[in-house]
Amino acid sequence: MRKSGSLRFVLLLTLFESGNFFTMERGFAVDHNVTTHCRMPKACDVHGFTDWFKVGRHCVKYFNKRANFTEAELSCRSKAPRAHLVSVHSQKDNNDLLCIVKKFNPNNLRFWLGGFEFFMSGKFFWLDGSFWDYQIWTRGEPNHMYTSTEECVEMNWKEVGRWNDDSCYVKKNYICAFKRRDMLEVDLE
Repeated sequence: MRKSGSLRFVLLLTLFESGNFFTMERGFAVDHNVTTHCRMPKACDVHGFTDWFKVGRHCVKYFNKRANFTEAELSCRSKAPRAHLVSVHSQKDNNDLLCIVKKFNPNNLRFWLGGFEFFMSGKFFWLDGSFWDYQIWTRGEPNHMYTSTEECVEMNWKEVGRWNDDSCYVKKNYICAFKRRDMLEVDLE
């Protein structure tokens, strides 16, 4: 299916681009150096998960196994207690995820994030329940809000390091994550 934004949306975006009129446009600046220079994050410091990486307060792992959004989320839940598809909360976290996928699959950078549009509301949420406090959409995206056409969030569709809304049934690789603090709580139970 060919991606195209509506003319009305493009015109409004052009008119209000300089301000933060659309909340979906926050975080649009990207550090282009991340695509050429990247430093791998450190190994996860949780026992039994040293093949995962520390990204922010999470441990994450890339899975080079194509799955639709639901299958990917269910797979994540089976990989570690309280694990979900990854949520992103800063430019550094976004860059770290890009670095990981570039290392493990440089020929196919597209992967599922744990974001989704909530019931055609135009509001996006993270599967792990964390606050939607960062976003870096590809220009013109998300372009299918308020429809059930593309409700799930991926990274690296058209612009490396940026996000896109896509159909949840499409199969992609994915990154799972769990909060390191949550794992310590599981160990105490």
